[in-house]
Amino acid sequence: MLGKKSLLLLMLLAHLVFVTKSEDSEGEEVLEDDDDDDDDDDNDEIEEENDVLILKDSNFDTFMTDKDTVLVEFYAPWCGHCKQFAPIYEQIAKHLKEHDPPVPVAKVDATANTALGGRFEIQGYPTIKIFKKGQPVDYDGDRTEQALVSKVTEVAKPDWKPPPEITMVLSKDNFDEVVNDADIILVEFYAPWCGHCKRLAPEYEKAAQELNNRIPPIPLAKVDATAETEIANRFSVTGYPTLKIFRKGKDFEYNGPREKEGIVSYMIDQAGPPSKQIQTIKQLREFIKEGDDIVIIGVFQDDHDIALASYQEACNNLREDYYCHHTFNSDIAKSLKASPGHLALVKPEKFQSKYEPESHKLKFTDITTSAEVRDFITQHALPLVGHRKPSNDAKRYSKRPLVVVYYGVDFSFDYRVATQFWRNKVLEVAKEFPEYTFAIADEEDYAEELKGLGLSESGEEVNVAILGDGGKKYVMEPSDFDSDALTEFVTAFKKGKLKPIVKSQAIPKNNKSPVKVVVGKTFEDIVMDPKKDVLIEFYAPWCGHCKKLEPEFLELGRKYKQEPNIVIAKMDATANDVPHDIYKVEGFPTIYFAPSNNKQKPIKFENGKRDLESLSQFVEKHATKLSEKLKDEL
Repeated sequence: MLGKKSLLLLMLLAHLVFVTKSEDSEGEEVLEDDDDDDDDDDNDEIEEENDVLILKDSNFDTFMTDKDTVLVEFYAPWCGHCKQFAPIYEQIAKHLKEHDPPVPVAKVDATANTALGGRFEIQGYPTIKIFKKGQPVDYDGDRTEQALVSKVTEVAKPDWKPPPEITMVLSKDNFDEVVNDADIILVEFYAPWCGHCKRLAPEYEKAAQELNNRIPPIPLAKVDATAETEIANRFSVTGYPTLKIFRKGKDFEYNGPREKEGIVSYMIDQAGPPSKQIQTIKQLREFIKEGDDIVIIGVFQDDHDIALASYQEACNNLREDYYCHHTFNSDIAKSLKASPGHLALVKPEKFQSKYEPESHKLKFTDITTSAEVRDFITQHALPLVGHRKPSNDAKRYSKRPLVVVYYGVDFSFDYRVATQFWRNKVLEVAKEFPEYTFAIADEEDYAEELKGLGLSESGEEVNVAILGDGGKKYVMEPSDFDSDALTEFVTAFKKGKLKPIVKSQAIPKNNKSPVKVVVGKTFEDIVMDPKKDVLIEFYAPWCGHCKKLEPEFLELGRKYKQEPNIVIAKMDATANDVPHDIYKVEGFPTIYFAPSNNKQKPIKFENGKRDLESLSQFVEKHATKLSEKLKDEL
């Protein structure tokens, strides 16, 4: 019995030890959890790597609170330039640590800390900013230790202040005086809340600084179009930013780049004369032999010729689209068969044909206006069958209908004969249809367009399409190409016997969501429905702004779901054709309101935040049919 009692006692003791250990173990787990919480709290602590502090979304503002000057690099881990710069940056950190007082040097992985990347509009890597009392100062100098240390030391001085803006600020009090007096000035019309304007601002100011140092300087200015509405309306400003060039008060569209180097280069070119002088016959012959655009040359007695002023004014209006020239050389005049006081337009050699004149001439008179000169140039600028390219598409081939013949277009020496062989077949047809524009286009340049037309896999050497009015497209059935086949196709188009093709996703089987899905095949039925007011968003699946808008747009759809005459809709503009070119989609998201009583004049949503309140106000402002219930709520 004693043995059994001893055994029971041992078993009880073992159980107590196990329970105690389990409790201790549970206690350790709780302690570990507590440690994890402490670790979470420590995430805001600033790490240091080779004297460079690592800042994040979570600790950036706290760190900056009491700092006078901080140097910050925004980088991407995969960026080659950032990797090259890393050892230099670490040396800078060591150097500035010994500054009196020390200047902190930090870095931010902008790909992981997207809030900071977005807030400071980081577009490329590395981007370096010096923060003075929490305010960013752009650094645009050399990425060397000497240059950066020198700049940071300068900014760190107690009495340092940012240099005044070079960009002029215009208002109703000084606008007319400034632009009327300027030989040339670039003016930005902006809105303070506009994201694109904020991104442009530092590039615009850098360009202003560089152009201000030229002799003579080229001024840049800006107008807050939301405050100066009279000025904005006078120049038909409907979106932001809008940039215009003014010459002695006359406005011209700015179609140049929107980054510093591009703005500078473009404006220097614009500040030059609108027409360049040709001094030798050799120059003229090179233009005609090697050129691929109309040669425009005014022939004048000398630079005091009265007609020269009208010609140059016209050239100023056309300088976005054409290169203009002039000459005082009598030998060139004879070569052109044009006496002084004439404008000659000469087709490049490659586009000359027996079906059209090689040149056109206009005689200047005392009453010839710059508008008449401009109209003459635009009327005769295109050959009977020209070469449509991405570089001239928008400027030369925007008129519809446009008959396009796609094949391997190459005017270099080895391929010129083959290129002209097919072009000559098109010429035979084009002469019979002067009301249409004809062009050849390289199939590689327009691979995406051919894919959209369903012709990328046709297997034919030559393919044909007609780009019609309103964004409609017509395709010639793939077959052996010759003049007769093309004539038959164009004749069928002229008689209205062709059906347009529309790139479209499948029609949704169930389309009862608060936001209706529109595809190419349903655009007419939904968006162009004359009984409905339609707000439509054109989006791209990969677009971040579109994804951000999605919940707001869904709420908008729910808000108006019971309104019988209002439709909230969306369309993937990357997968579907927009069959009407009045609905221009040049970025994502693009939002239009199509009123029931005027589908041909949709109203673009531009001047507000893309939130439920702003979109609702836009819908209700332009709605043609509101229910009594909604009217009562309003």
